Amino acid sequence: MTTEQLRYDGPVAPARHAMSKVPEVTVYFWIIKVLTTGMGETTSDYLARTIDPVIAVGIAGLALVAALALQFSARRYVPWIYWLAIVMVSVFGTMAADVLHVGLGVPYVASTAFYVVVLAAVFVVWYATEKTLSIHSIHTRRREAFYWATVMATFALGTAAGDMTAVTMHLGYFSSGVMFAVLIAIPALAYWRFGLNEIFAFWFAYIVTRPLGASFADWMGVPHSRGGLGVGTGLVSLALAVVIAAFVGYLAVSRKDVERG
Repeated sequence: MTTEQLRYDGPVAPARHAMSKVPEVTVYFWIIKVLTTGMGETTSDYLARTIDPVIAVGIAGLALVAALALQFSARRYVPWIYWLAIVMVSVFGTMAADVLHVGLGVPYVASTAFYVVVLAAVFVVWYATEKTLSIHSIHTRRREAFYWATVMATFALGTAAGDMTAVTMHLGYFSSGVMFAVLIAIPALAYWRFGLNEIFAFWFAYIVTRPLGASFADWMGVPHSRGGLGVGTGLVSLALAVVIAAFVGYLAVSRKDVERG
């Protein structure tokens, strides 16, 4: 076993040779991830305004359970299954964050702090159990469960943080998006030029993709009175869904995001 394996994959060496349940981290991964965050934000808002919010949360919850059931039942990474689960986590994660603020009246600052604690707790338990937080080690059912718990927490945290900067801090959606675009460049630059830990850099960037995509999607979808372009959340959601489907279809055919053994 190499030092690199010990550092990133934990003590279960044979698991490295099993079929991966997540995609390789390529430029396509980050593009689709940002697109899904935007789609989750606008789809959640559209559903909450079109139908009863309680019913919307229930539908999104059932769809999430179904998508995760598909993901967990798959024996390897399948692009359309994986990204369907990510989209549903995005939609439901947005609703989970909104419930605290809209439903329970919790300030965005408090909900952001709450989800920071939740995410930190997931990371602590994951590392204490598996001795790694690397996405290159997602080859067992337990590690996959930790991975998706982390993904859910990052989406909820990102939603709350994006709303906090746009609304509470009065930056507006576009300015918030620009700010998070700058923030997401920090771990990439630090990893490339200064040797920042790969796992820390990945999860830092992963968290920031949520408010990045959601801020720009909100900016396009919300009316002018709220500082947006007024395109409409429904239309923005549809457009993003088409683009996401095109990228996922390309990856399904090209297999450019499949881990090479």
